[in-house]
Amino acid sequence: MMCHWRAAVAAAVLVAAVPRGARAQIDYRNLDDDRPTRIEDAYPVERYAFELIAPYRVERERGGTTLHAFIWEAAYGIVRNGQLGLKLPVAAVAAGGRTTWGLSGLRAFALYNLNTEGPALPALALRADGILPVGALGGAEARGAVRAIATRSFGRSRLHLNGEIGFGPDAAAATVEGATRWWYGAALDRTLFRHSTLLIAEVYALRPSAAAPVEVHGSLGVRRQVTPTLVLDAGISRGFRKQLGPEIEFTLGFSHAFGVSALMPRGRRTANVEGGADAHRH
Repeated sequence: MMCHWRAAVAAAVLVAAVPRGARAQIDYRNLDDDRPTRIEDAYPVERYAFELIAPYRVERERGGTTLHAFIWEAAYGIVRNGQLGLKLPVAAVAAGGRTTWGLSGLRAFALYNLNTEGPALPALALRADGILPVGALGGAEARGAVRAIATRSFGRSRLHLNGEIGFGPDAAAATVEGATRWWYGAALDRTLFRHSTLLIAEVYALRPSAAAPVEVHGSLGVRRQVTPTLVLDAGISRGFRKQLGPEIEFTLGFSHAFGVSALMPRGRRTANVEGGADAHRH
């Protein structure tokens, strides 16, 4: 277990220590789900912008099983304050000396920001997900989920609240990115190092299925912007309740935001997509 912690700490230090090469520091604050913590903020990517995410996650279960996951994700700002996205998880389960590879479902989602943050209200958003049973590890039934998101700023810090309810059969859920029966949690992030690095801490509770006990997880993460459109991230997580949740989980990845001029209105084709988020997101 110590080797997992040392690897996580080393990766986080590496991400934070990458020299800053960005002219504009904006995308590092875009708190996407699982990048590198579960909780996300209430803002979508910028209208007409694309964001590609390429993470790797390794999870050591308390029973000795090891899970490896590559969760490829693409999002597009289809309307102002709204985005569509697609996740394609590829997973490997190592147990008993045998490793099983396969797709772990296909997840499509839509997020809409209801309002920007103001003096009285935090930023609020709704998200809807659909999970199809695609691949050897994708489960046997389609599932769905609806999530409510709130974000409130306090100077260089922000507080995020997420709550989600899942729908559909509990049996044979996807190994990775399958909808839980419900989960809720809170995260706090803090900007450091001249507005190019973000530290995140979170805690959340979840019930995987209607008959399963409630798990409580905690995570720490770091995001580091290295160019105007490229962000590296690393995170570590574990379950707090005895024999429930992962013994240790580590994630490392990057995100890249960009625009395609042919898809933009004529008046915006000369503008550069610098960070994949509207100015009000920061």
